[in-house]
Amino acid sequence: MRNLKRILLGVFVLLLVLVVLVFVLENQQAVSLLFLGWSGPQLPVSLVVVVALLIGMFIGPILGWFLGRSSRAARKRLV
Repeated sequence: MRNLKRILLGVFVLLLVLVVLVFVLENQQAVSLLFLGWSGPQLPVSLVVVVALLIGMFIGPILGWFLGRSSRAARKRLV
């Protein structure tokens, strides 16, 4: 049973890597983003999307931790 889980996990990881690789290879068009008057350099679409995903994966847990911490503090004041 343990080996079956490892094999399934390995297959899932390989499929995920394959999907990411196909996404990166299919989205090589260069784009330049304009944000608040600042124009960024021309980068491939895939790089822009992956960087946005990584930034969200970094900021999301920090916001969750901060908001959870503030709600726990509010509950302590009520008790």
